[in-house]
Amino acid sequence: MTVDPDGGLLAPVRAGTRAEEITSDAAWLRAMLEAEAALARAQARLELIPAEAAAAVDRAAAGLVLDPADLARRARQSANPVVPLVSDLRRAVPGAASYAHLGATSQDILDSAAMLVATRAVRALVGDLSEIMRTLAGLAERHRGTVMAARTLGQQAVPTTFGLKAAGWLAGLLRARARLRELRLPAQLGGAAGTLAAFAERAPAPGGELLLVEVFAEEIGLAVPPAPWHAERSPVTELGAALADTARALGKPATDIVLLAQTEVGEVAESSAGGSSAMPQKRNPALSVLVRSAALQVPAYTQVLGQIGEHERAAGAWQAEWLPLREALRLTGGAAETAAELVAGLRVFPERMRANAGRTGGGLVAERLAAHLDPETLKRVLSGDATAPDDLLDPGAYLGAASELIDRILATYREQP
Repeated sequence: MTVDPDGGLLAPVRAGTRAEEITSDAAWLRAMLEAEAALARAQARLELIPAEAAAAVDRAAAGLVLDPADLARRARQSANPVVPLVSDLRRAVPGAASYAHLGATSQDILDSAAMLVATRAVRALVGDLSEIMRTLAGLAERHRGTVMAARTLGQQAVPTTFGLKAAGWLAGLLRARARLRELRLPAQLGGAAGTLAAFAERAPAPGGELLLVEVFAEEIGLAVPPAPWHAERSPVTELGAALADTARALGKPATDIVLLAQTEVGEVAESSAGGSSAMPQKRNPALSVLVRSAALQVPAYTQVLGQIGEHERAAGAWQAEWLPLREALRLTGGAAETAAELVAGLRVFPERMRANAGRTGGGLVAERLAAHLDPETLKRVLSGDATAPDDLLDPGAYLGAASELIDRILATYREQP
């Protein structure tokens, strides 16, 4: 548990965003209390605890207001925030204190809360990706014939279209969104060492402890795990990989836009003011910079997730996940919200693209000229000592399957609601 008192001053990509709210300290505390309430309701449904006790825990969890900074300080004594949280919850239900958190371990609650926070963050993220993709699909269609220079290794290469470039951005986001949608984030319930022994001891019938896991998952709104995953961290690593992939897909258009918006290129421009503290003439690609910055950070955070833990529950590896997971969710979500604003307001300058495509004379279509001219004639054309037929020099006539590739990407997009 950490406290972020500056409201994200040095992380503007997520400051004030929906992702910031979804992953705030308050949101994590609320998710932990929701997990405690869901556990009590599930146990009551299976008659492991009295219905009245579960109702009391449910009410107390819904109304309990905790100070994140105070809880974080008290958490130092146990190395996790659930222990002081449970103490506060039990004090709030004096008549049912023994039924709160009954049979659970701290990791059950915190892991379930983490998956609950992540589910909400991913849901918002998918919505933002869908908005970005709609905009990119429109750009791909409108600019399928907008000729520009493709760049490889930073240099002009052959002709392409801005429509194909936008479609390429769309293709990356399609794959990222599909991966996010495939996530099935599970609840966590295993008791002290993942055996469910404390629940089995109280179950009125054999197998009741396994049924409790299913009911708990249903109550909290998460997937049913095949077994407790305290030390088997695949759910967290899969989530981290999906977030890193999404950040990469968001960073691609942002990076391209930074380069296309350079003063000497000027093929696109952002809607942002892009102010500078020292140079009033500048219009920096501020939104692209924010998205790219976030995209570069997320993989570093996700590398910490799902580290190898010892035995049934890890000492240190699990605790190391909390802040990186939150930052990965925050940054990816903030990048998606910012990218939606970026592409919605993007200004495209086809005339500038066409002009830049002609800056090297026949150089942009040299590959095509090489297929039609002998080496000596090609050398003279590229040096300016000879001319080639106009139809060979037209970059718009050397686009290969660009339009068909756009159609393929758009068809894939339209097949995925």
